[in-house]
Amino acid sequence: MDTKNSVTDGPELAEPYLRQVLGMAGLAVEYVRAEGNTLYRRGEGGEEIAVADFAGGYGSVLLGHNHPDLVACAQELLAAGTPVHAQFSRHPYANRLAAELNRIVGRELGTDEPYFAIFANSGAEAVEAALKHAELDRGLRIAALRSAAEGAAEAARDAVAQGRAQVPGRVRRRFGIDAGAPSADALEQLTARLAAENAAHLDRPPLFLALEGGFHGKLGLSVQLTHNESYRIPFRALGAQARFVPPDRPEALKEIHARERGVLHVLEVSGDQVDVVEREFPVFCAFLVEPIQGEGGIRVLDAEFAGAIQRFCAEIDCPVVVDEIQSGMGRTGRLLASSRAGLRGDYYTLAKTLGGGLAKTSVMLVRRARYRQEFEIVHSSTFAKDSFSCTIALKVLELLEADGGAAYRRAEERGAALRTALEAVRDDFPDLVGDVRGQGLMLGLEFRDQGGSASESVRALAGGGLFGYFLAGHLLHAHRVRTFPTASAVNTLRFEPSVHVSDEEIGRLEAGLRDVCRLLREGAGDRLAGASAG
Repeated sequence: MDTKNSVTDGPELAEPYLRQVLGMAGLAVEYVRAEGNTLYRRGEGGEEIAVADFAGGYGSVLLGHNHPDLVACAQELLAAGTPVHAQFSRHPYANRLAAELNRIVGRELGTDEPYFAIFANSGAEAVEAALKHAELDRGLRIAALRSAAEGAAEAARDAVAQGRAQVPGRVRRRFGIDAGAPSADALEQLTARLAAENAAHLDRPPLFLALEGGFHGKLGLSVQLTHNESYRIPFRALGAQARFVPPDRPEALKEIHARERGVLHVLEVSGDQVDVVEREFPVFCAFLVEPIQGEGGIRVLDAEFAGAIQRFCAEIDCPVVVDEIQSGMGRTGRLLASSRAGLRGDYYTLAKTLGGGLAKTSVMLVRRARYRQEFEIVHSSTFAKDSFSCTIALKVLELLEADGGAAYRRAEERGAALRTALEAVRDDFPDLVGDVRGQGLMLGLEFRDQGGSASESVRALAGGGLFGYFLAGHLLHAHRVRTFPTASAVNTLRFEPSVHVSDEEIGRLEAGLRDVCRLLREGAGDRLAGASAG
């Protein structure tokens, strides 16, 4: 591998293989300045070249790069010497941020039940916090079940010892207990039998539910709930186990539950008899859902399926974790994209635009009915909940909410304009473009598989695993437009610009996409690859 750096002529030590892959697609360029919806890179003569940014930091800069109000806020904080490291002390700014998030979430969900906030540094870390909290909650519920079962066994012993109850024949036959044994002996045999059976469930590790196509991060826990096998399989021995649900088969929920469910057998004194009843065991720790799958190809969760998830999880007492890391923070015209589908989470994870493109911050919200205060002691993060990131995030919410939510309306209006352009390309090139999906300023355009193209050069692009990246490279160099494919659906280009995206930039993107389609139709895959490498 060539690890030479063209600028310093020294070895490339910062992820050299990734740089090489980006270089193949023409995406290994350096950006030197950013403002609004524009990134600037250097030309060969040292001049700045403006690039329309439709990647938008994977959804992180809804308000634009270096928003002047956010920059001024950051400068004021740094000039005032705001403490970044003041752990284990009062954080009034974090409480104000949590309160403002609750105000907006409550408005969108129509609820006054508070959500407690656990702050983090990245989306994946917020997901990890949600999974850890859900497992802590599950563990405490299991402990309560265990204690209740032990208490019920003691109550049964007392009732039998005092002659108030006996173990009936039907219970003896069901569990293989000696029919002629005295009730006290029969009860001890029964108690031992149930304890052995229950132990197999009580020690079961948690199972998580997630949707096929979902992406929830690449850390130790979150990667196991990311559907893409290339990310998940290398680390399957490290993390939690998940069952993935097809988003077009709500009946799969009950099928998975039937296969995996567990029950505890608990003694119960009923009248003058000792009976055995079943108690549902919490096998499933949490169900993770993206209201719009980002890396899975910009796929919107169907409202009907969202309702099926809500009802199913309520029936089995499984918390719903709504991953709003890419779709949330106003990108679809609301703080929570899931509120459009009528989905209410027990947990929410927010990140990306929460930091305004300047601060690295995220938050995990837990509804009061699920919250375990013990979590605040067993979980922590060095850089989370600091004055700088919380104050920036408060400013972001202020900007989103200003003028009666003008930024939300702008996201919807600009999203509609962008969708119109994408749909026009699809309508004119139906042989090449399969679908346009998404909401607001989170849209995707899916190209049809070109593996069967009559052109050898196009087939080569399609078969190399970098099809979408080469298209993005061509758009960058030939049309000064920056975008990327989605990570788990490389034939889908994503578009997540800021609310400042202009009609001219949308027109430039449309022209670039039409150029890409013409080249594909002409079989000029070599020209696409050539422009990308330029």
